[in-house]
Amino acid sequence: MSTPIDRPDAGGVATLDRELEELLREETIEPGDHERFSHYVKKEKILESALTGKPVRALCGKKWTPGRDPEKFPVCPTCKEIYEGLRDA
Repeated sequence: MSTPIDRPDAGGVATLDRELEELLREETIEPGDHERFSHYVKKEKILESALTGKPVRALCGKKWTPGRDPEKFPVCPTCKEIYEGLRDA
């Protein structure tokens, strides 16, 4: 009978390491115009990001960690279009 120690790739820490690596890949912050625009994000996600440092995803799909005053930038045209479409629905 084999044990997890005999087969380290059969679960346990090896599985957790693979899952962590996958999560880190998914959390990669995307480069792009998020530096030029303010984006629409659910309010609870902004609060969660402020508490955890976890990146947020805007309506347009941009992913970043908020940290600047959105009032100083124009609204992302894609976010605005999606938001208005949601309000009209």
